[in-house]
Amino acid sequence: MSSQTVNWKDYAPAATSRVREMTEWSTTYSYRSTETGLPRVLLIGDSICNAYQGRVRELLGGRVNVDFWASSKCVTDPDYFRELDLMLSARPLDMVTFNNGLHSLSTDRYEWDAAYRSAVAFIRAKLPEAKLALVLSTPLKDEKLTAVSASLNETVRRLAKEEGLDAVDLFAPMDALDREEFWTDTYHFTSAAVNMQAEILAGHILTALGIGSAL
Repeated sequence: MSSQTVNWKDYAPAATSRVREMTEWSTTYSYRSTETGLPRVLLIGDSICNAYQGRVRELLGGRVNVDFWASSKCVTDPDYFRELDLMLSARPLDMVTFNNGLHSLSTDRYEWDAAYRSAVAFIRAKLPEAKLALVLSTPLKDEKLTAVSASLNETVRRLAKEEGLDAVDLFAPMDALDREEFWTDTYHFTSAAVNMQAEILAGHILTALGIGSAL
């Protein structure tokens, strides 16, 4: 099946109990968007992705061009797959790093599991030649919320194993850090922790694309 005939509507949840947040947002940038001489990676995530994307771009500079889409939308949101399709269709991509989780901590778990799996299937169908890595959600300052994030990550790990995909672990390295020193609030991190995340992502991207892991 040609990627042009892959319809996001065939993958999006038919129904959802998801209640949208009071403020929903999406932020996307394509850096060096007209340049085609280097591989291009699309980073997908939420505010954690929005924080590390700049440093990832710096670390990959001159070797890989970067697009990113950061959004508050859960994969069960009625608009998620429509926006995902837009991002995957915008320009040729050699790799996608995919995360969705921290805005899904209260989402019905059955619905999230199904929609997450469907999103991965859609990315693979839409970009059959591109590398795909599943990025684990980060821990939180709150112990109970961290347990939910860890549980969501189990679905990600299981799916990665089933589909032969890489799972990029941002959970364990962050979970080992001191909460008072490396968190700025319940969800977000200091620049030092963000740099650690970016180095993990950039190193994985270079290795996956066969460019080498030296940063």
